[in-house]
Order: sequence, then C-alpha cells, then structure tokens
Amino acid sequence: MWMTGKKVALEEDADIELSKETEIAKPEDEKAESAEEEKVGLESEPKTPETPEAPGVEEAEEEEEIEIVEEKFYDLNLRRIWTAPREKRTPRAVRYVRQYAAQRMKTDNVSLSEETNSLLWNRGISKPPRKIRIRVVKDKEGKVIVFPGEGK
Repeated sequence: MWMTGKKVALEEDADIELSKETEIAKPEDEKAESAEEEKVGLESEPKTPETPEAPGVEEAEEEEEIEIVEEKFYDLNLRRIWTAPREKRTPRAVRYVRQYAAQRMKTDNVSLSEETNSLLWNRGISKPPRKIRIRVVKDKEGKVIVFPGEGK
C-alpha cells in the first residue's frame, strides 16, 4: 500500500523502504530515525481490527438485562379485529394485544417491543395479521414487555 509517499510495511516485509521522493528530501540520519519510528509504530498497532457487533446481538443483550420474573407464550387469534372498519384495524389490534397482556400478567404497565409493533403494522393499517404468537415478559418492577414469539 502506498500512502503519502511512504511504503507501509506488511508482516512479510522484513525491511522498510522509503519512496524516492522522501529519500531526496531527507538527509541520511533522518532516514534511519524515521524508518525505526515506522517499525515501532507498526508493531504497536493491533494485527486484527475489531469488528462491530451485529444489531441482533445488541437486542439480545437488552433482553438479558431485564430480570425476568415471569415469561409466557400466547397464540392470539385476531379474527375479531377484522370486524372493525378498515382504517381502524391495526390500531385496534395493538390495543387488543396490550389489553390481553395486561389481563394475563395482572398489570397495567404494558409496552410492545419494536419487533411486535412492526409485526402488527407490516401490511399496513387495514390488514393486520389474522394470528400472532407473542412472548410476554414481566420483570421484577412489574413492567410487562410483549415480544414476538418464535414460530408464526
């Protein structure tokens, strides 16, 4: 690799050579010092760069931070939501899922995860899913979070 007129040393390269432009500009003593500094600088750098974590890993860590007191899986049939007018179906489905989780977990502090919300809103306001599987988690503070369950 060539960067700013200097050759970057790789692991296979035993010696480091400066380009012709820098040899003309620098006296002999400075060349030796700069070559030693480059060797030291390259050895101190880590060989493998750290890769960023995948988004799914961060979500799993957030779920692990919650101290789970109770966890239940439910299959909800949303057929009665379809009796509502077209433009009110998905908002009604969201309210129904909140109400269902509140009744089953005996608390009013219910929130839907982003995944569950996107699952309900995936096909728009007039076509919520007919059936969904949810995982309801209650933490030690009494807060209930609704996650999508595996499967459907």
